[in-house]
Amino acid sequence: MRLKGIRVGFVVTGSHCTLTQIITEIEKIIAEGAEVFPVVSYAVSTTDTRFGKSSEWCAKLEELTKKSLIKTIVEAEPVGPGKLFDILVAAPCTGNTLAKLANGITDTPALMAIKAHLRNQRPVVIAISTNDGLGFNAKNIAILLNTKSIYLVPFGQDNPALKPNSLVARMDKIIDTIFHALEGEQIQPVLVECKVN
Repeated sequence: MRLKGIRVGFVVTGSHCTLTQIITEIEKIIAEGAEVFPVVSYAVSTTDTRFGKSSEWCAKLEELTKKSLIKTIVEAEPVGPGKLFDILVAAPCTGNTLAKLANGITDTPALMAIKAHLRNQRPVVIAISTNDGLGFNAKNIAILLNTKSIYLVPFGQDNPALKPNSLVARMDKIIDTIFHALEGEQIQPVLVECKVN
């Protein structure tokens, strides 16, 4: 119960292929005693994919956390003024979300929750999952690595032969990253080897 009493905002964005892993990590966080509050991007709350229906993913998150989803910008805005979370995790964090975050764009519930939480200078943990991490988004990852109160889950290339620009966080390192972030530290190493798909 290493996270007993900790309120964790958990932002889920549309890297649908990683959602099964994310559910497992949320289960682990809850098992450590944390109270988890789910926030979903529009992509998660409205898009059906070959990895599952949006309604099923949303129902699973509510069932697991026993909390209603935050799924609109209006619902996410009180995160800041209310100081609702001790720490916020964005996992998976798509290239689209991390690019907007790095450039100050707030046009989804996910981004509003992150921005609102950051205004209190509380820690945000980012677990990236993007096909262009070593392409267009490389500069945005660099910006986030150098942004106060943002901590990245260790990440690496998931398939350098077939997708050389793709980067994915080691989702099994989310809890370790949370522990370090709560102490104001970036977990090391940041760059790790990932399992090739």
